Amino acid sequence: MELKNEYIDKRTGITYTLKGDYYYPNLSIPKDTNFNIGRYGREHLRYIKENKRVLYIDLLLDGKLNTYLHSIDEKCKTLLDSIITKLVKQENVTEDLKANNQLEWGARMNNIANRAEEIVYNEYVYN
Repeated sequence: MELKNEYIDKRTGITYTLKGDYYYPNLSIPKDTNFNIGRYGREHLRYIKENKRVLYIDLLLDGKLNTYLHSIDEKCKTLLDSIITKLVKQENVTEDLKANNQLEWGARMNNIANRAEEIVYNEYVYN
């Protein structure tokens, strides 16, 4: 019986290639998914590895982990900027305050940044 060079499993859709006496699956990670992952993506990766093992393994095996972490990181950065902007307006932290009292302005901006970061961690990173 002659073996085919390629075989497609109808159940999974995976293509196999004959090498020697064995069929090996043609699995590869897409090349356009090699993003740099920032701080929030790395924290989320640690969280899903420890707490959501099935999600982590599914994303890893599907080759979507890097893209997923990149999207989480981008969402976190966007949300952080948005929250900081809204809180600065809401609490009236202005350039006049910065010019007249730099210590007060710095303390209030740090407070706003810390609160915004806590919201981001609770909404995306640890969820």
